[in-house]
Amino acid sequence: MAQPTFTPYVPPDQAPPEFTAKAVLLGALFGLLFGASTVYLGLRAGLTVSASIPIAVLAISVLKRFGGSTILENNIVQTIGSAGESVAAGVVFTIPALIFLTPYGPAYFNYFQITMLAFAGGILGVLLMVPLRRALIVKEHGVLPYPEGAACADVLIAGERGGQLATLVFQGLGIGALFKALPWIFQLVRTEVGYTTPKTSAFPNATVNIDISPEYMGVGYVIGPRIAGEMVAGGVLSWMVLLPLLTILGAYMPTPFPPAPPDGLRIVDMAPGQIWSQYIRYIGAGAVLAAGLITLARTIPTIIGSFRDSVKDFRAEQAGRTQLRTERDLPVGIVLGGTLLLAVFLAVAPGMPTQGNPLAAVLVVVFGFFFVTVASRIVGLIGSSSSPVSGMTIATLILTCTIFVSIGWTGDLYAPIALTVGAVVCIAAANAGATSQDLKTGFLVGATPRAQQIGLVIGVVVSALIIGVTTLYLHKVMVIGSNALPAPQATLMSTIIRGLLSQNLPWGLVLTGVFIAVTMELCGVRSLSFAVGAYLPIATTAPIFVGGLVRWLVERSTGTHDESEVSAGTLFSSGLIAGGSIAGIAYAVLYGSREYMPAALRVEDAQESLGRLPFLHEGVTGHVVGLALFLTLGLILARVGRRRVN
Repeated sequence: MAQPTFTPYVPPDQAPPEFTAKAVLLGALFGLLFGASTVYLGLRAGLTVSASIPIAVLAISVLKRFGGSTILENNIVQTIGSAGESVAAGVVFTIPALIFLTPYGPAYFNYFQITMLAFAGGILGVLLMVPLRRALIVKEHGVLPYPEGAACADVLIAGERGGQLATLVFQGLGIGALFKALPWIFQLVRTEVGYTTPKTSAFPNATVNIDISPEYMGVGYVIGPRIAGEMVAGGVLSWMVLLPLLTILGAYMPTPFPPAPPDGLRIVDMAPGQIWSQYIRYIGAGAVLAAGLITLARTIPTIIGSFRDSVKDFRAEQAGRTQLRTERDLPVGIVLGGTLLLAVFLAVAPGMPTQGNPLAAVLVVVFGFFFVTVASRIVGLIGSSSSPVSGMTIATLILTCTIFVSIGWTGDLYAPIALTVGAVVCIAAANAGATSQDLKTGFLVGATPRAQQIGLVIGVVVSALIIGVTTLYLHKVMVIGSNALPAPQATLMSTIIRGLLSQNLPWGLVLTGVFIAVTMELCGVRSLSFAVGAYLPIATTAPIFVGGLVRWLVERSTGTHDESEVSAGTLFSSGLIAGGSIAGIAYAVLYGSREYMPAALRVEDAQESLGRLPFLHEGVTGHVVGLALFLTLGLILARVGRRRVN
């Protein structure tokens, strides 16, 4: 039961309109929008940020234009809409790995598979959070802040400010779309600027690149200078330390260095990108693996406590007791029955890798409940955007593959099955984190938990329909695994699965990465952000760092250290992320339909084309113009960030 000392904004004895048709429809629309944009961002950058706050702001603004709304209706909109972002994040981190799990995996990379796994993982995350709500949201009120959930409550309670706040989001969305369209759709400038030292120099192949996409700068501003700095530090290690070092050593290696590429090239004959892909990426994978497990290990006391509290609370449920409106959850029978049905579905559904494999279904439920609890507790402390979902997924894959190997299930045949287990758990954990934030918002504003939980299921179902379409279309047009859509998280998952099941992982390189992460921890640096940066291309981490640097400069110039998630800069940055991602999807649509377009309107490959004005692409001029455009965006963000939102 709720603590007697806390009274929500809407008391339990009041029941204003909440689960209305307009709230559900608008929430579903936002779920589609942010789900699709998150697919693009996740495949491009390998990370995502919470969409709850911009959706809450937009909900207030939009519903005001349709005759107004109650605070609880606005809360339902952001609850349903946020499910799209969280489910999409879990999907793009894992399911695209099927493409790389040859020869059996690509056959499962289809709309049915993606949609069903999104359904299963998303709904599992909601159901398993039901018995945890009282233990983590209510009883731990004042202990677990759930920062995004509390910020959403602040936005909703201050609903009369919605117009001003929404203006910032819309401005960011428009500017983000414009700055993304200039290099990608209109192709007036380069998509990336940078420099690589000559292979024959004393410091060969040292590389600094910046992708001038606005969504990266927005991400950097939202996550802040510390995490952005840790990420780019990992990128510096990979691209300006390890890459030149391997190039220098490779000049003295007469034979190909294992794991040698299929064409048998020596390091001295490889381009910088080939060296990174063939060797350094394994080091980065080892660092992410170790950092994820270290982060997970830190939460063991929390995990034990959360399990103990949730089990006690689960046993204390009494069917006949009188419940206040703000205490009504989905019935326990629905939670247990729904979880069982999901497990049966995974075991018997035709066309799924887990068909006829009850062990995989059991592992999904067991690992799902375990990591849903972990995810909920972690996001209560550090927020959804910083949740180490990748580490939890890696741990799931390691445990699953270890079990498979111990019973003789080795080789390529079992790789899609292991990935399916990891994918459902990843989606469940990602959605559980967002669900926790939503339930915290509801707890503060006085929402009905059951209405939110039903809304979350609706959000999962609706967003899953668009996530599969968006993922497949982007793969068709831009190719997942290419420079345009590197899908770093999914690539990492496939590397781990193939290496563990075939027992031929290049452990020398992986262990090098493991101990780089350990070294960072011994130096007092939380290694997860650093490790992710070491695994990502520096073209991704550098613009993220610029966004974090802009936030640092804003805070320094204003003399404040603003931790608020509803500051002018963070809201504008949320718009940059959404606008840049939407423009990226628009480019994919235009590029995919280019054969049907008039010649003057055709959009070519943005990363290879010289564009409509070649002198703005070629040579030093092209790099200077592209960098100037990116710095202009930084100046705009800094100017907006200095505004005060009272």
